[in-house]
Amino acid sequence: MNRPLRVGLVCPYSLTIPGGVQMQVLALAHELRSRGHEARVLGPCDGPPPESFVTPLGNSLPLSANGSIAPLAPDPSAALRTIRALNDEAFDVLHVHEPLAPGPTLTTILTHPAPIVGTFHAAGESTSYRLFKRPLSQIIKRIDHKVVVSKDALALAQSHLGGDYEVLFNGVDIGQIQAVEPMPTDRQTVFFCGRHEDRKGLSVLIDAFEQMPADVDLWIGSDGPDTAALQRRTAGDQRIHWLGRITEEDKFARLRGADIFCAPSLGGESFGVVLIEAMAAETTVVASALDGYRNVATNDVDALLTPPGSAEELTTALLRALDDHALSTRLRAAGATRATDFAMSTLADRYVEIYHELVSDSTH
Repeated sequence: MNRPLRVGLVCPYSLTIPGGVQMQVLALAHELRSRGHEARVLGPCDGPPPESFVTPLGNSLPLSANGSIAPLAPDPSAALRTIRALNDEAFDVLHVHEPLAPGPTLTTILTHPAPIVGTFHAAGESTSYRLFKRPLSQIIKRIDHKVVVSKDALALAQSHLGGDYEVLFNGVDIGQIQAVEPMPTDRQTVFFCGRHEDRKGLSVLIDAFEQMPADVDLWIGSDGPDTAALQRRTAGDQRIHWLGRITEEDKFARLRGADIFCAPSLGGESFGVVLIEAMAAETTVVASALDGYRNVATNDVDALLTPPGSAEELTTALLRALDDHALSTRLRAAGATRATDFAMSTLADRYVEIYHELVSDSTH
Protein backbone atom coordinates (compact mmCIF):
# COMPACT_ATOMS: atom_id res chain seq x y z
CA MET A 1 0.00 0.00 0.00
CA ASN A 2 1.35 3.44 -0.93
CA ARG A 3 2.23 5.58 2.08
CA PRO A 4 0.86 9.07 2.73
CA LEU A 5 3.01 11.77 1.16
CA ARG A 6 4.09 15.27 2.07
CA VAL A 7 2.97 17.28 -0.96
CA GLY A 8 3.79 20.93 -1.53
CA LEU A 9 1.42 22.67 -3.95
CA VAL A 10 2.95 25.93 -5.17
CA CYS A 11 0.75 28.69 -6.63
CA PRO A 12 2.18 31.83 -8.29
CA TYR A 13 -0.98 33.90 -7.77
CA SER A 14 -2.25 35.49 -4.56
CA LEU A 15 -4.39 32.96 -2.72
CA THR A 16 -6.53 35.69 -1.19
CA ILE A 17 -7.65 36.96 -4.62
CA PRO A 18 -10.25 34.82 -6.45
CA GLY A 19 -8.97 33.07 -9.56
CA GLY A 20 -9.26 29.80 -11.42
CA VAL A 21 -5.73 28.54 -10.73
CA GLN A 22 -5.95 29.48 -7.04
CA MET A 23 -9.23 27.59 -6.66
CA GLN A 24 -7.79 24.52 -8.39
CA VAL A 25 -4.78 24.47 -6.07
CA LEU A 26 -6.84 24.86 -2.89
CA ALA A 27 -9.46 22.31 -3.98
CA LEU A 28 -6.80 19.73 -4.87
CA ALA A 29 -5.13 20.29 -1.50
CA HIS A 30 -8.47 19.69 0.26
CA GLU A 31 -8.94 16.44 -1.65
CA LEU A 32 -5.40 15.24 -0.93
CA ARG A 33 -5.74 16.03 2.78
CA SER A 34 -9.04 14.14 2.93
CA ARG A 35 -7.07 11.07 1.80
CA GLY A 36 -4.46 11.39 4.54
CA HIS A 37 -1.72 13.13 2.57
CA GLU A 38 0.02 16.07 4.27
CA ALA A 39 -0.66 18.63 1.55
CA ARG A 40 0.38 22.25 2.05
CA VAL A 41 -0.14 25.18 -0.32
CA LEU A 42 2.61 27.78 -0.78
CA GLY A 43 1.77 31.09 -2.41
CA PRO A 44 1.45 34.85 -2.05
CA CYS A 45 -1.29 36.13 0.27
CA ASP A 46 -2.57 39.70 0.51
CA GLY A 47 -4.02 39.29 3.95
CA PRO A 48 -4.68 36.30 6.23
CA PRO A 49 -4.18 32.90 4.51
CA PRO A 50 -7.51 31.45 3.32
CA GLU A 51 -6.83 28.03 4.87
CA SER A 52 -4.82 26.70 7.83
CA PHE A 53 -2.70 24.61 5.44
CA VAL A 54 -1.52 27.66 3.43
CA THR A 55 2.01 29.00 3.90
CA PRO A 56 1.99 32.70 2.88
CA LEU A 57 4.97 33.95 0.88
CA GLY A 58 4.30 37.69 1.06
CA ASN A 59 2.13 40.16 -0.82
CA SER A 60 1.53 40.17 -4.56
CA LEU A 61 2.02 42.81 -7.23
CA PRO A 62 -0.48 43.32 -10.09
CA LEU A 63 1.31 42.40 -13.32
CA SER A 64 -0.02 42.14 -16.87
CA ALA A 65 -0.29 38.51 -18.08
CA ASN A 66 -2.31 36.73 -20.78
CA GLY A 67 -4.59 39.72 -21.37
CA SER A 68 -5.36 40.07 -17.69
CA ILE A 69 -3.82 41.45 -14.50
CA ALA A 70 -2.21 38.68 -12.45
CA PRO A 71 -1.42 39.02 -8.71
CA LEU A 72 2.16 37.68 -8.79
CA ALA A 73 5.07 37.85 -6.33
CA PRO A 74 8.29 38.13 -8.39
CA ASP A 75 10.27 40.01 -5.72
CA PRO A 76 13.44 38.67 -4.03
CA SER A 77 11.79 38.54 -0.60
CA ALA A 78 9.13 36.13 -1.92
CA ALA A 79 11.89 33.99 -3.45
CA LEU A 80 13.70 33.82 -0.10
CA ARG A 81 10.48 32.90 1.72
CA THR A 82 9.84 30.19 -0.87
CA ILE A 83 13.31 28.68 -0.45
CA ARG A 84 13.00 28.79 3.34
CA ALA A 85 9.58 27.10 3.25
CA LEU A 86 10.78 24.38 0.87
CA ASN A 87 13.76 23.65 3.13
CA ASP A 88 11.69 23.65 6.33
CA GLU A 89 8.89 21.42 5.01
CA ALA A 90 11.03 18.71 3.35
CA PHE A 91 8.28 17.71 0.92
CA ASP A 92 8.31 14.29 -0.77
CA VAL A 93 7.01 15.85 -3.99
CA LEU A 94 6.24 19.34 -5.26
CA HIS A 95 3.35 20.29 -7.54
CA VAL A 96 3.77 23.70 -9.18
CA HIS A 97 0.94 25.37 -11.08
CA GLU A 98 1.81 27.72 -13.95
CA PRO A 99 5.43 26.64 -13.51
CA LEU A 100 7.05 29.44 -15.51
CA ALA A 101 5.24 32.37 -13.88
CA PRO A 102 7.71 34.69 -12.13
CA GLY A 103 7.76 34.12 -8.40
CA PRO A 104 7.37 31.05 -6.17
CA THR A 105 6.77 28.46 -8.91
CA LEU A 106 9.82 29.42 -10.95
CA THR A 107 11.90 29.60 -7.77
CA THR A 108 10.75 26.10 -6.85
CA ILE A 109 11.78 24.69 -10.24
CA LEU A 110 15.19 26.33 -10.14
CA THR A 111 15.96 25.05 -6.62
CA HIS A 112 14.37 21.59 -7.27
CA PRO A 113 14.53 20.23 -3.70
CA ALA A 114 12.19 17.30 -4.54
CA PRO A 115 10.59 15.67 -7.59
CA ILE A 116 8.38 18.19 -9.41
CA VAL A 117 5.03 17.95 -11.17
CA GLY A 118 4.21 21.03 -13.27
CA THR A 119 0.68 21.90 -14.39
CA PHE A 120 0.31 24.43 -17.23
CA HIS A 121 -3.05 26.25 -17.34
CA ALA A 122 -2.55 29.07 -19.87
CA ALA A 123 -3.83 28.90 -23.44
CA GLY A 124 -3.99 31.24 -26.41
CA GLU A 125 -1.04 33.62 -26.77
CA SER A 126 1.87 34.18 -24.40
CA THR A 127 4.26 37.06 -24.95
CA SER A 128 6.69 35.76 -22.32
CA TYR A 129 6.78 32.28 -23.91
CA ARG A 130 7.54 33.88 -27.27
CA LEU A 131 10.18 36.32 -26.04
CA PHE A 132 11.96 33.94 -23.65
CA LYS A 133 11.44 30.70 -25.56
CA ARG A 134 15.05 29.48 -25.37
CA PRO A 135 15.70 29.90 -21.60
CA LEU A 136 12.20 28.72 -20.66
CA SER A 137 12.51 25.58 -22.81
CA GLN A 138 15.65 24.74 -20.83
CA ILE A 139 14.03 25.46 -17.45
CA ILE A 140 11.08 23.13 -18.05
CA LYS A 141 13.52 20.23 -18.40
CA ARG A 142 13.81 20.45 -14.61
CA ILE A 143 10.13 19.47 -14.30
CA ASP A 144 9.88 15.72 -13.82
CA HIS A 145 6.29 15.31 -15.04
CA LYS A 146 4.55 17.96 -17.14
CA VAL A 147 0.75 18.31 -17.27
CA VAL A 148 -1.55 20.62 -19.26
CA VAL A 149 -5.21 21.21 -18.43
CA SER A 150 -6.54 21.14 -22.01
CA LYS A 151 -5.60 20.61 -25.64
CA ASP A 152 -5.43 24.39 -26.00
CA ALA A 153 -2.91 24.65 -23.16
CA LEU A 154 -1.02 21.77 -24.81
CA ALA A 155 -0.85 23.66 -28.11
CA LEU A 156 0.59 26.76 -26.43
CA ALA A 157 3.20 24.88 -24.41
CA GLN A 158 4.37 22.59 -27.20
CA SER A 159 4.51 25.30 -29.86
CA HIS A 160 6.82 27.50 -27.77
CA LEU A 161 8.57 25.20 -25.31
CA GLY A 162 8.52 21.67 -26.70
CA GLY A 163 8.54 18.61 -24.47
CA ASP A 164 6.05 15.89 -23.54
CA TYR A 165 2.88 16.62 -21.57
CA GLU A 166 -0.01 14.68 -20.09
CA VAL A 167 -3.45 16.22 -20.54
CA LEU A 168 -5.43 16.23 -17.28
CA PHE A 169 -8.63 18.23 -16.97
CA ASN A 170 -9.27 20.63 -14.13
CA GLY A 171 -11.60 19.32 -11.43
CA VAL A 172 -14.45 20.46 -9.20
CA ASP A 173 -15.78 19.19 -5.89
CA ILE A 174 -19.27 18.25 -7.03
CA GLY A 175 -20.43 17.17 -3.58
CA GLN A 176 -19.40 20.51 -2.07
CA ILE A 177 -21.39 22.44 -4.67
CA GLN A 178 -24.52 20.31 -4.35
CA ALA A 179 -24.46 20.50 -0.54
CA VAL A 180 -24.96 24.29 -0.59
CA GLU A 181 -28.51 25.61 -0.22
CA PRO A 182 -29.68 27.54 -3.31
CA MET A 183 -29.91 31.33 -2.97
CA PRO A 184 -33.65 32.09 -2.83
CA THR A 185 -35.09 34.35 -5.54
CA ASP A 186 -38.63 35.09 -6.67
CA ARG A 187 -37.58 36.38 -10.09
CA GLN A 188 -35.85 34.82 -13.05
CA THR A 189 -32.12 35.45 -12.59
CA VAL A 190 -28.94 35.41 -14.69
CA PHE A 191 -25.63 35.11 -12.81
CA PHE A 192 -22.20 36.32 -13.94
CA CYS A 193 -19.07 35.81 -11.85
CA GLY A 194 -15.65 36.74 -13.20
CA ARG A 195 -13.10 39.51 -13.26
CA HIS A 196 -14.50 42.77 -14.63
CA GLU A 197 -12.14 43.22 -17.56
CA ASP A 198 -12.62 43.28 -21.30
CA ARG A 199 -11.74 39.65 -22.03
CA LYS A 200 -14.45 38.33 -19.68
CA GLY A 201 -17.15 39.94 -21.82
CA LEU A 202 -19.22 41.52 -19.04
CA SER A 203 -19.79 44.61 -21.21
CA VAL A 204 -21.31 42.36 -23.89
CA LEU A 205 -23.61 40.76 -21.32
CA ILE A 206 -24.77 44.18 -20.16
CA ASP A 207 -25.47 45.13 -23.79
CA ALA A 208 -27.50 41.94 -24.16
CA PHE A 209 -29.32 42.50 -20.89
CA GLU A 210 -30.69 45.83 -22.11
CA GLN A 211 -33.02 43.77 -24.32
CA MET A 212 -34.17 41.46 -21.52
CA PRO A 213 -37.65 41.69 -19.91
CA ALA A 214 -38.22 43.89 -16.86
CA ASP A 215 -38.88 40.87 -14.62
CA VAL A 216 -35.40 39.29 -15.09
CA ASP A 217 -32.54 40.10 -12.69
CA LEU A 218 -28.79 40.04 -13.28
CA TRP A 219 -26.40 39.15 -10.46
CA ILE A 220 -22.83 40.34 -11.12
CA GLY A 221 -20.15 38.87 -8.86
CA SER A 222 -16.50 39.91 -8.38
CA ASP A 223 -14.84 43.18 -9.47
CA GLY A 224 -12.03 44.50 -11.65
CA PRO A 225 -10.69 47.48 -13.59
CA ASP A 226 -13.95 47.98 -15.53
CA THR A 227 -16.29 47.85 -12.51
CA ALA A 228 -16.73 51.59 -11.93
CA ALA A 229 -17.36 52.42 -15.60
CA LEU A 230 -19.88 49.59 -16.00
CA GLN A 231 -21.67 50.58 -12.80
CA ARG A 232 -22.00 54.15 -14.06
CA ARG A 233 -23.33 52.86 -17.34
CA THR A 234 -26.03 50.75 -15.64
CA ALA A 235 -26.93 53.26 -12.91
CA GLY A 236 -30.66 53.29 -12.32
CA ASP A 237 -31.29 49.77 -13.66
CA GLN A 238 -32.89 48.10 -10.65
CA ARG A 239 -32.60 44.67 -12.28
CA ILE A 240 -28.79 44.67 -12.02
CA HIS A 241 -27.25 43.74 -8.66
CA TRP A 242 -23.50 44.38 -8.15
CA LEU A 243 -22.31 41.88 -5.54
CA GLY A 244 -18.58 42.63 -5.35
CA ARG A 245 -16.23 39.83 -4.36
CA ILE A 246 -18.10 36.86 -2.97
CA THR A 247 -17.06 33.72 -1.11
CA GLU A 248 -16.96 30.33 -2.77
CA GLU A 249 -20.01 29.26 -0.74
CA ASP A 250 -21.93 32.35 -1.85
CA LYS A 251 -20.92 31.66 -5.45
CA PHE A 252 -22.20 28.10 -5.22
CA ALA A 253 -25.44 29.26 -3.56
CA ARG A 254 -26.04 31.74 -6.38
CA LEU A 255 -25.17 29.14 -9.02
CA ARG A 256 -27.74 26.86 -7.42
CA GLY A 257 -30.35 29.63 -7.18
CA ALA A 258 -29.95 31.30 -10.58
CA ASP A 259 -31.83 30.24 -13.69
CA ILE A 260 -28.81 30.83 -15.93
CA PHE A 261 -25.07 31.11 -15.46
CA CYS A 262 -23.60 33.27 -18.22
CA ALA A 263 -19.91 33.22 -19.25
CA PRO A 264 -19.63 35.69 -22.20
CA SER A 265 -15.80 35.67 -22.39
CA LEU A 266 -14.11 37.00 -25.51
CA GLY A 267 -10.96 34.83 -25.37
CA GLY A 268 -8.01 33.65 -23.30
CA GLU A 269 -9.88 30.80 -21.59
CA SER A 270 -7.98 27.50 -21.53
CA PHE A 271 -10.63 25.56 -19.64
CA GLY A 272 -14.15 26.23 -18.35
CA VAL A 273 -14.02 25.29 -14.66
CA VAL A 274 -16.78 27.74 -13.81
CA LEU A 275 -18.96 26.10 -16.47
CA ILE A 276 -18.45 22.73 -14.77
CA GLU A 277 -19.37 24.30 -11.42
CA ALA A 278 -22.57 25.68 -12.95
CA MET A 279 -23.40 22.30 -14.47
CA ALA A 280 -22.79 20.59 -11.12
CA ALA A 281 -25.13 23.16 -9.55
CA GLU A 282 -27.76 22.12 -12.15
CA THR A 283 -27.96 25.60 -13.64
CA THR A 284 -28.47 26.31 -17.34
CA VAL A 285 -25.20 27.44 -18.94
CA VAL A 286 -25.05 30.13 -21.63
CA ALA A 287 -21.48 30.85 -22.71
CA SER A 288 -19.25 31.98 -25.56
CA ALA A 289 -18.27 29.39 -28.15
CA LEU A 290 -14.57 29.52 -27.27
CA ASP A 291 -12.23 26.57 -27.77
CA GLY A 292 -11.51 26.52 -24.03
CA TYR A 293 -15.20 26.33 -23.17
CA ARG A 294 -15.79 23.66 -25.82
CA ASN A 295 -13.47 21.44 -23.77
CA VAL A 296 -16.36 21.28 -21.32
CA ALA A 297 -19.62 22.20 -23.05
CA THR A 298 -21.38 21.23 -26.28
CA ASN A 299 -23.89 23.58 -27.85
CA ASP A 300 -27.53 22.52 -27.50
CA VAL A 301 -26.46 19.36 -25.64
CA ASP A 302 -25.48 20.61 -22.17
CA ALA A 303 -25.22 24.39 -22.79
CA LEU A 304 -26.03 27.16 -25.25
CA LEU A 305 -22.88 28.56 -26.89
CA THR A 306 -22.90 31.85 -28.79
CA PRO A 307 -20.37 33.73 -30.95
CA PRO A 308 -17.99 35.74 -28.70
CA GLY A 309 -18.78 39.46 -28.67
CA SER A 310 -22.27 39.21 -30.18
CA ALA A 311 -24.75 40.86 -27.81
CA GLU A 312 -27.62 40.07 -30.20
CA GLU A 313 -26.86 36.32 -30.26
CA LEU A 314 -26.36 36.33 -26.50
CA THR A 315 -29.76 37.97 -25.94
CA THR A 316 -31.41 35.34 -28.13
CA ALA A 317 -29.77 32.49 -26.21
CA LEU A 318 -30.65 33.96 -22.80
CA LEU A 319 -34.30 34.38 -23.83
CA ARG A 320 -34.42 30.82 -25.20
CA ALA A 321 -33.08 29.41 -21.95
CA LEU A 322 -35.53 31.44 -19.84
CA ASP A 323 -38.63 30.87 -21.99
CA ASP A 324 -38.23 27.25 -23.10
CA HIS A 325 -38.71 25.14 -19.97
CA ALA A 326 -38.22 21.83 -21.80
CA LEU A 327 -34.94 23.05 -23.27
CA SER A 328 -33.54 24.31 -19.97
CA THR A 329 -34.58 21.11 -18.18
CA ARG A 330 -32.79 19.02 -20.83
CA LEU A 331 -29.65 21.16 -20.72
CA ARG A 332 -29.49 21.07 -16.92
CA ALA A 333 -29.83 17.28 -16.79
CA ALA A 334 -27.14 16.78 -19.43
CA GLY A 335 -24.92 19.32 -17.72
CA ALA A 336 -25.19 17.57 -14.36
CA THR A 337 -24.11 14.33 -16.02
CA ARG A 338 -21.27 16.06 -17.85
CA ALA A 339 -19.97 17.59 -14.61
CA THR A 340 -19.29 14.13 -13.17
CA ASP A 341 -16.58 13.68 -15.83
CA PHE A 342 -14.60 16.43 -14.07
CA ALA A 343 -14.85 15.35 -10.44
CA MET A 344 -11.88 16.52 -8.33
CA SER A 345 -11.69 13.04 -6.82
CA THR A 346 -10.94 11.55 -10.26
CA LEU A 347 -8.28 14.17 -10.95
CA ALA A 348 -6.67 13.57 -7.57
CA ASP A 349 -6.53 9.82 -8.26
CA ARG A 350 -4.23 10.41 -11.22
CA TYR A 351 -2.10 13.04 -9.50
CA VAL A 352 -1.50 10.73 -6.54
CA GLU A 353 -0.35 8.03 -8.96
CA ILE A 354 2.09 10.49 -10.52
CA TYR A 355 3.38 11.61 -7.11
CA HIS A 356 4.11 8.04 -6.03
CA GLU A 357 5.79 7.21 -9.34
CA LEU A 358 8.12 10.19 -9.01
CA VAL A 359 8.92 9.50 -5.35
CA SER A 360 9.62 5.86 -6.14
CA ASP A 361 11.93 6.82 -9.05
CA SER A 362 13.81 9.31 -6.86
CA THR A 363 14.60 6.67 -4.25
CA HIS A 364 16.06 4.16 -6.71
